[in-house]
Order: sequence, then structure tokens, then C-alpha cells
Amino acid sequence: MIEIWPAIDLIDQQSVRLTEGIYDSKEVMKRSPKEAISFYNRFKQVTRIHIVDLMGALHKKPSEKSFIKELIASSAYPVEIGGGIRSKETIDYYLSSGASYVIVGTRGLQDSQWLEEMTTLYPGKIYLGLDAKKDQVAVNGWTESVDKTIYDVAEETASLALGGIIYTDISKDGKMQGPNFELTEKLVELTPHPVTASGGIRSLDDLKRLEQAGIKAAIVGKAANTEAFWEGIS
Repeated sequence: MIEIWPAIDLIDQQSVRLTEGIYDSKEVMKRSPKEAISFYNRFKQVTRIHIVDLMGALHKKPSEKSFIKELIASSAYPVEIGGGIRSKETIDYYLSSGASYVIVGTRGLQDSQWLEEMTTLYPGKIYLGLDAKKDQVAVNGWTESVDKTIYDVAEETASLALGGIIYTDISKDGKMQGPNFELTEKLVELTPHPVTASGGIRSLDDLKRLEQAGIKAAIVGKAANTEAFWEGIS
């Protein structure tokens, strides 16, 4: 079955969800980040936990490093970290703190030479966070668009030693109305890298459709906070 990576998005050591990446839409989850880790540790369907430092993404530098280190230590599963990762030093910090993978977004999308250097140093450990409003790439915590499409990125990164590409259609994120199946499927055709779907995933039906399209993993946010979701996929 497709891999399931439950998401914990952090602001000020709270687990939150945003709708369409809008920070003013912040909704605090009923479980704290540590409680969420403990909750996800219960389910054998989990293969990785996805943690994002949202203020780090917005302010272009990590803001929750020490707290994230505590979360990594409490997880029974491999952990990947994203948000504000724009230097080798930050990558080293998270990997040495026990993270199995790191996600680079803005700098990886805007500085191709740096991305090539990092993937050469850490082959298979770097995931590219490809966040877009439909097919138009967004950066800096989803607050700015750049003159680049997901198709451009797929072509530019084809030869790099990425662990994979995480595609989020921002217009779907936090709504629990299903992911952007069409563009996610198209991305699978365009890149040799494993594609992870993110944004709006809500049910077993969504997961099955993504799996049929060749998607290797799905990041599940709001839905994964509910017992009903896990009962539905067991």
C-alpha cells in the first residue's frame, strides 16, 4: 500500500493546521505535538512522520530546532523535517539530531547549484518541497509566487540525487476535499523521482487513487488527527 506520513505543522510549539497556507487561518489541533507523535506511534500503517516548522518557513530560518529535536527522539518512526532549511549547517543539525530526511523548499527551488551540492553530499536524504498554487511554484512559506512551474522543476531536478519530490497544491491544503489528482499524476510522468502527494487527503479512496497513479507516499494532515481516518484504512 502507499506509504502514509502523518503531518505535524508547528507554530510556537503548537500543532496547527492552516487552510491554503494562510497563516491567519491557523487552527490549533486538539493534540499537542508530543501527543500527536504518541498517537501516530500506535499505527502500523505509518512509515514516516512529517514535521514542518511553519514560522521557520515564513522567516527563512529555523525557529523550533530544539523542540523538533525532542519530537524526533519521541518518534517510533523515521522523521522528516521541513521549514526554513536553507543551509548545510541546518541540514547537519537535523540529521545529527536523528532526523532521517530533510525537506528543502525555497532555496532549493531558487538556487539550483546549492541544491545540487546538497544532494551530492546527502544522496537520498534531501526531499524537494514543491509547493504550488495549482502548477505555479510558491516560496517563502507559500507567501510568494515565482516565475516557474512544477513542470520546469521536474525537468531541472531530474538528474539530482533527491530522495523524492513532495508536491502540495496550496489551494487544496487544509480543506479535506481531496488532493490535486490531475497535477500529481502528471508530475509522476515528468520526474524520475518518487512523488509524495500532500494537501487535502482525507480517506482510503484518496489513497487508493493516488497509489494507482504511481504515487509512493501521501502526507496526511488534518484527517490523520482523527481515529476515524485510521479505522477507515485498517
